[in-house]
Amino acid sequence: MVKIKVFGTTPPCAKCMETEKRAKNAAEKFSGQVEVEKLDALSKEGDKYTVMLTPTVVINEKVVAVGKVPTEADFESAIKKELGG
Repeated sequence: MVKIKVFGTTPPCAKCMETEKRAKNAAEKFSGQVEVEKLDALSKEGDKYTVMLTPTVVINEKVVAVGKVPTEADFESAIKKELGG
């Protein structure tokens, strides 16, 4: 199981919403193998990853993007890598 955490602001900004949307679109291509979670940057979970800029993307406990919106292809590539493919 690949876990994608998207850290953003509350209420969410346009970049954070777009990042979450792209993550979910990419996850749909890997039926049942990817979980996408939206979290607040100002939370204990955000503190754990030292989130300073939004959006911040964490995949399987690794920070992979900070302050930028990854493309769906970026997400797909990272998911494939995590699944060992």
